Amino acid sequence: GREADGAIINWLGPDDVATVAKVVREAAGGAEREIVARIFVCPSENTEVVRASARFAIAAYMNVPVYAAFQEWLGRGELLGDMWAAWKAGDRKAALTAIPDRVVDELIVHGSPAQCRATVQRYFDNGVTTSALAILPLDPDLSHWDAVRSLAPTAG
Repeated sequence: GREADGAIINWLGPDDVATVAKVVREAAGGAEREIVARIFVCPSENTEVVRASARFAIAAYMNVPVYAAFQEWLGRGELLGDMWAAWKAGDRKAALTAIPDRVVDELIVHGSPAQCRATVQRYFDNGVTTSALAILPLDPDLSHWDAVRSLAPTAG
């Protein structure tokens, strides 16, 4: 915030944005800054399939030290502690099952297209100025282009 025009963030939930935006603004001396967020989205109501697939992505990223530290800072340390312990012990299967649904639901936007649009709006309400939606192919019954089209705003 002090050195740049803003910040690019990812792997956070909509309610985490206010925390990050506050730090960026404070570093900028109160000046407005761009907050760009990569938001992971899967517009599918096949909740258990989405969660199961999302756990692979979450485990892959959240075991990288910088992402682990970020999640600790955001307050997810206790929620991810069992996953980190299992990963360090080499038990990848246990690591996946140790990721709570709550963490998946906070980090991956999923549900009906309308629910996804509403959740993405919460990112903006909390300080995001620009988004880069990462449409995740977590539901094998949903084509990428159908997912993209379903997220487009509807008339009326």
